[in-house]
Amino acid sequence: MKVARIVLTQVVVPARPDSIASPGVDRPLHMLSHEGRKGWTVQFDCMPKFVIELHTDSEVVGLGESYRGLPMPQMMAVAQQLIGRDLLQLNWQDLPFGPARLYDGFECAILDAVAHHHGTPLHGLLGGVYRQEIRCSYWSSHRTTDDAVQKAEAAREAGFDSIKFKCDLSDPVVDWCSRIRDACGPDFHVVLDPNGRWESIAEAQRRAAALAEIGNVLCIEDPLPRWNLEEYRVLRQKVTVPVALHVALPYAEMGQAKQDVIRAIRTGACDYFNFNGGIFGVRRMATVADLAGIRYWHGSELDLGILEASYVHKCASFEHGTLPADIFGRLVREHDLLQEPLVIRDGCVRVPSGPGLGVELDREALARYRVGEEKVIE
Repeated sequence: MKVARIVLTQVVVPARPDSIASPGVDRPLHMLSHEGRKGWTVQFDCMPKFVIELHTDSEVVGLGESYRGLPMPQMMAVAQQLIGRDLLQLNWQDLPFGPARLYDGFECAILDAVAHHHGTPLHGLLGGVYRQEIRCSYWSSHRTTDDAVQKAEAAREAGFDSIKFKCDLSDPVVDWCSRIRDACGPDFHVVLDPNGRWESIAEAQRRAAALAEIGNVLCIEDPLPRWNLEEYRVLRQKVTVPVALHVALPYAEMGQAKQDVIRAIRTGACDYFNFNGGIFGVRRMATVADLAGIRYWHGSELDLGILEASYVHKCASFEHGTLPADIFGRLVREHDLLQEPLVIRDGCVRVPSGPGLGVELDREALARYRVGEEKVIE
């Protein structure tokens, strides 16, 4: 089953109105530099992604989706390396091109094609499933307190039992959580994700102590700059709210690596993990956490439907990956580019049952959100 042609289509799918932050709040969430601009200066939904269609000589087509902000020349270079390669002869755990942000979209397309060839859902290549439904969070970003409560109420009404907020030192997170508990009850949980922007143990401890009294915070994810895992250990000794560490393989340029899982376990840096990255890369990290008995969930970059479908298959194969996953891109963006969206009901997403990813591309939506020139490599 050799690769005969690869089609790269660049798309930009905006967020729905009021799905990111309160009106008038302008705090971009993309952490990395982009086209010469510093991190935290570009909003994620303005950035292009690529839909990857990998055509084989046996008429099997694999679908992939890149992370945001990747340059066309580098995407084309990876695609060119795959032309003529027999997918059944590749080591799917170690594909013959560079790691990090360029890797995962092509890995997704390759494994979708391979799973289609074998007539199995993608999770069949990962050892099978532990569950058919994956618990998910609702999501929002920087909000006024009134808006934060409204978003939490909307999440609860839609059947979710938790909501995740991006935040920094300027956000009134204690007020958010207190008001959300009053409005939604103590069993509706909040995940707070400062992305390292609580800056110091003292700032994090002060907030965590107040949040512990409220009692509805599931965990605080990456409260401190994550290079110093020793400070995470110290913070855990001082607070009772669980601390989570996000290990994101697409952020290799920021020093993140799968070995961080071992370092964090040895250091005692976290209670939970958030993992995201490629299919086998995350599978390796999940196996380490399973052996250590540490719970975790799957993260995201607020992606479109192809990548999110791959996340669902991965989550189904996780033993201890039972915390609410970050599979909420469809709730935030205008479209997921799928003919039939992933089924999300009562705060859970159903594992697709068809071969491969179990999803099909919506070509009308692809044409609507396409930007720039489509590239065909053969």
